[in-house]
Amino acid sequence: MPTPFISLFIPNLDGGGAERVMLHLAEGFSARGFKVDLVVAKAEGAYLSKIPASIRLVNLDAKFPMLLLKTFALKQYLQQEQPAFLMSTLDIFSSATWAKRLAGVQTQVIMCVQTNLSQQFQDRHIKLIQRLKWSVVQHFYPLADAIVTASEGVARDLEQNAKIPMQEMTVIHNPVVMSDFAEKAQAPVVHPWFEDGQPPVLLGVGRIVKQKNFATLIRSFARVRQHCEARLMILGDVDVREPGVKPELEDLIEKFGLQDDVVFSGFVENPYAYMAKANVFVLSSIYEGFGNVVAEAIAAGTPVVSTDCESGPAEILNKGQYGALVPVGDHKAMADAIIATLNHPIDVQLLKVRSQAFTIDCIVNQYLDVLNGLQTIQHSTVEATI
Repeated sequence: MPTPFISLFIPNLDGGGAERVMLHLAEGFSARGFKVDLVVAKAEGAYLSKIPASIRLVNLDAKFPMLLLKTFALKQYLQQEQPAFLMSTLDIFSSATWAKRLAGVQTQVIMCVQTNLSQQFQDRHIKLIQRLKWSVVQHFYPLADAIVTASEGVARDLEQNAKIPMQEMTVIHNPVVMSDFAEKAQAPVVHPWFEDGQPPVLLGVGRIVKQKNFATLIRSFARVRQHCEARLMILGDVDVREPGVKPELEDLIEKFGLQDDVVFSGFVENPYAYMAKANVFVLSSIYEGFGNVVAEAIAAGTPVVSTDCESGPAEILNKGQYGALVPVGDHKAMADAIIATLNHPIDVQLLKVRSQAFTIDCIVNQYLDVLNGLQTIQHSTVEATI
């Protein structure tokens, strides 16, 4: 069979984990010789400048009402281009599956679920909206030709709340170790905190939103500072949907008198260099879908302390074998784990060996297994019809 044409659909290219995953997958497929389109409802976000020349960016330029317009724009795209596969993420209302049906094409739709939906719905919506969204997921996600989840926890969440059987989903962890990862991790960081002889640096990475729960990280850091010298750096943009989160964190920093020891460094193009130079990477999230930054940190050889949140970190760290897991919101337990990790860091080589499970080649192979299976089914159906 000829090499298929693969399209990846996402709302935009903001600097979040799901956006980075789709860009990595696009790069991975392109490197294997596939024709690849990266289709966005709106061409905006921090990763726009990161798209390689080998990948075509398709801007649907959908405006309000976004849901309807992006679905019809995607339908027109499918009719015109007719890719063999369309991989869609951050697509709660299944625009991809509806666009396929409206377009009347043979494109195979793969729904890629990147987050723990029950936690996301609980975090952002009143109960009526939560029930509505779960009803949409339950009825529309199975219309896709395949469902891929970023972790076993995400799959279990879908089974429990959307009644989608586990055997109808495929768990594929996210690709975080690209071919240039080691080079990026070794890049210099111009910041006085990383100069020789400076106190240990704790690092947190993520958008400044409630989900990341940086308040717990700051409280745990205040407790760490009672026992030893250290500094805390947080990388990540302020989310325009939650502009009040950062001022609350700044008030907390002032309350504990940590102004000289905590810094928000905003979005950085190469967080891996910071990870490689930090003494401990800390994930304080209330929930994740996978926890890309945890896998990235161990790939950089940096010891990790993470909340045992739904979903992903426990799978990456193999239930604590490759890093400490602490209860969500427990700043005392987090502080104790940080201090223990500073005193007895895990072996760097052990972390890097574990990170090989998250290389782009390994993950692309798993996705290709899914695509090849769908292609085989499609051709078998055509042959049976003939």
